Amino acid sequence: MGKEFRGTVADHPDFDAGSDAEALYDAMKGFGSDKEAILELIASRSNAQRQEIRAAYKSQFGKDLIDDLKYELTGKFERLIVGLMRPPAYHDAKEIKDAIKGAGTDEKCLIEILASRTNEQIHNLVAAYKDAYDRDLEEDVIGDTSGHFKKMLVVLLQGTREEDDVVSEDLVEQDAQDLYDAGEAQWGTDEAKFIMLLGNRSVTHLQLVFDEYQKIAEKSIEDSIKSELSGDFETLMLAVVQCIRSKPMFFARRLYKSMKGLGTADNTLIRIMVCRSEIDMLDIRECFRLRYEKSLYNMIQDDTSGDYKRTLLKLCGGDDDIAGEFFPEAAQIAYKMWEISAMTKVQLRGTVRPYQNFDPASDAQALRKAMKGFGTDEDTIIDIVANRSNAQRQEIRQTFKSLLGRDLMADLKSELSKNLERLILGLMMSPAEFDAKMMKKAMEGAGTDEHALIEILVTRNNQEIQEMCSAYQNAYKKSLEDAIASETSGHFKRILISLAQGTREEDPADMARALEDAQELADACNADSGDLEDRFMSILCTRSFPHLRRVFQEFVRCSNKDIEQIIKKEMSGDIKNAMFAIVRSVKNQPSYFADRLYKAMKGLGTDDRALIRIMVSRSEIDLFNIRKEFKETHDASLHEFIQVETFVALHILFWLSRGEQSV
Repeated sequence: MGKEFRGTVADHPDFDAGSDAEALYDAMKGFGSDKEAILELIASRSNAQRQEIRAAYKSQFGKDLIDDLKYELTGKFERLIVGLMRPPAYHDAKEIKDAIKGAGTDEKCLIEILASRTNEQIHNLVAAYKDAYDRDLEEDVIGDTSGHFKKMLVVLLQGTREEDDVVSEDLVEQDAQDLYDAGEAQWGTDEAKFIMLLGNRSVTHLQLVFDEYQKIAEKSIEDSIKSELSGDFETLMLAVVQCIRSKPMFFARRLYKSMKGLGTADNTLIRIMVCRSEIDMLDIRECFRLRYEKSLYNMIQDDTSGDYKRTLLKLCGGDDDIAGEFFPEAAQIAYKMWEISAMTKVQLRGTVRPYQNFDPASDAQALRKAMKGFGTDEDTIIDIVANRSNAQRQEIRQTFKSLLGRDLMADLKSELSKNLERLILGLMMSPAEFDAKMMKKAMEGAGTDEHALIEILVTRNNQEIQEMCSAYQNAYKKSLEDAIASETSGHFKRILISLAQGTREEDPADMARALEDAQELADACNADSGDLEDRFMSILCTRSFPHLRRVFQEFVRCSNKDIEQIIKKEMSGDIKNAMFAIVRSVKNQPSYFADRLYKAMKGLGTDDRALIRIMVSRSEIDLFNIRKEFKETHDASLHEFIQVETFVALHILFWLSRGEQSV
């Protein structure tokens, strides 16, 4: 039995090439052209049918259809329609030719095409390139690239990846060990071993190799590539790995990056929508929703316009229902993503470390001198405070009082202003004091900052929460639980109070219990009893994070639903936000913080309080990891984003964001 069709464009029923050719001719004759008729017809025919239309058009009218379309249409709409009219191999050949002509090379285009095509598609591409341009593709790629990047591209251009699905367990273990020995286990990297294995072994074989590698290295092959390789070679090898794991997820990532932020990478958007519309667009849509909590259809709708948008939406094939049901391919991917999350041992790293040759007395004197007299030496204050660990800052506070008889916090408050004051004072507080202060700020005044309450209570461990509660009691003579109870209500209040107990289980995953918990969550989704929130809260607010990873993984198996989409569909308001934050933190807490930082800086205005809260609280814990996730998701460094989006306290935010320089 053939593989199930997963595209959005199929053969049009009752197809008549001659009739379609005539309709297109009529749409383009006279003054102006009927763009609506053109896009409706071309986007609803398969590529094979379009080639018949092109041949019929030439037979009936003696003209080349693509030439006429280029003459009648303009801009992005023209590129999209013409791209649809080319045979797939010739479309790839044109994209490759455009990527390597001129002064610069579009390495990302080369990577995307050569990493994702099958052997047959590669062979067809090479032949089409020769036919269209009378040039050898391999020679052109060699002439335009260099180093290990060039070598891997040449390997991929051979189109000789093994296609046998029969896998030897011994060879899987050997290849995984060889990859480990070539990178993580030695000083330097044996790039040739990576090229040979990732460029030639079958997809099925490599999927098992990656699983075995995870067990050996206690980190994913992607993380090893990021730490061992660099530049375009790193990007290419990551693309190969991502395509081995899941081509739909690879293309979902590429589509997201083509549309997010300012401006749209239209060439990438057009290329993917054209080339995948008859292959796996349904799976790409579902992977897109799975990873970005937004349908591809809606993102295209928000990011494009006119006939260009209408054609893209037609190729997309529809807006995905938010019911949370998985397509078959996406269910397997989701289950595997939770598996990787459960197995990966992440080494958390901050960007601020204890200062060597630390002398609290000298620092205390320098800070006092920076605040004496007319004006304040803010640079000195920043350099000292941002270059000391929190434990060292507490010593400076104590020494300042012992030597000078003054309260350092009071002096800093009187000398600094606005965001710089908040940032410096935040760094000078102990973590528990700072969290208590942030909780107080989130609840005082006319409105409550529910996002801040959620962020703090969801991401702190039991000890941190208990220390925060003590600090809150000492500072404000009121229990944190009472403060939460007076400022919130209903299920949301109960969730926050449950988290504020600091009694979350800390045990490893119990697989038998994880299955029971997953089934209970699945039953709650299907029941009409109205206790969905209660049953979710009883599990999500009490179980350990390692256990919850397994619960969410098994939830996919027993319900064929996405836990995140279920929360978005079945819950609302602050309850939804709290549950969603727990799931995101369980899956990947640095990624959750990266998303919070992005939201704090994008759009009109900056949420300085959120920016300061996260940068201060995570600088010694996992800000290095957060930076990596920010770069991965938003294709821009956190440091660059802060530089563009903020105007206050830049020096200190830069230092905190840069910290350990090597990413």
